[in-house]
Amino acid sequence: MSAKDFIIAPSLLSANFAKLGEEVVNVIASGADWIHFDVMDNHYVPNLTIGPLVCEAIRPCTTAPIDVHLMVKPVDRIIPDFAKAGANIITFHPEASEHVDRSLGLIRDAGCQAGLVFNPATPLEYMDYVMDKIDVILLMSVNPGFGGQKFIPGTLAKAKLARAKLDAYQQATGRRIRLEIDGGVNVANIAEIARAGVDAFVAGSAVYGAGKDSDPQRYNSIIAALRAELLKASH
Repeated sequence: MSAKDFIIAPSLLSANFAKLGEEVVNVIASGADWIHFDVMDNHYVPNLTIGPLVCEAIRPCTTAPIDVHLMVKPVDRIIPDFAKAGANIITFHPEASEHVDRSLGLIRDAGCQAGLVFNPATPLEYMDYVMDKIDVILLMSVNPGFGGQKFIPGTLAKAKLARAKLDAYQQATGRRIRLEIDGGVNVANIAEIARAGVDAFVAGSAVYGAGKDSDPQRYNSIIAALRAELLKASH
């Protein structure tokens, strides 16, 4: 895979919420590809974050894809709201849906790309019967709920397994499904994660924790450093 195929998706969970529009503009100007949008309901996960109104508010700030990760249960009711609010990609956890196939169908019918999210202890088998409706697989490399956690090393073996499944599907159908990872991604481990077959990287505190809040260019060096590591992984 060439370095240009890799996606860097900073997570707004670690951004300055008092300056969210600026944070979105600055991080994309610094070379990020997607905006990762973490939605938590204090029910499926023990934290409460942001909803469709915030997605709608940041949509005019960028043309970059907004990658909405739903950590909510149930998921079906809220999917159309995020599609209307300008989401491009919507992913959810299979345990939070009564009917995984139906939830994926709802996302795609609303004009968005659809994906499944796997917690560290969730088996990959959920994807086996719904590959035709999946555009993205997101692996959690921390337990969902809070930013700033350490990467769980066992996720690398899981990423290799997921990549093998996705490669076999691509060989059979010609359709490529992205493999994304979220949790504890930083300059020290991103190359190793890429070598395990991952091609989209959510980085929260690693990116938004960089530099001084008053400097609009503060994300340039951290995103450049992540890209340099990905370049190594692509050779």
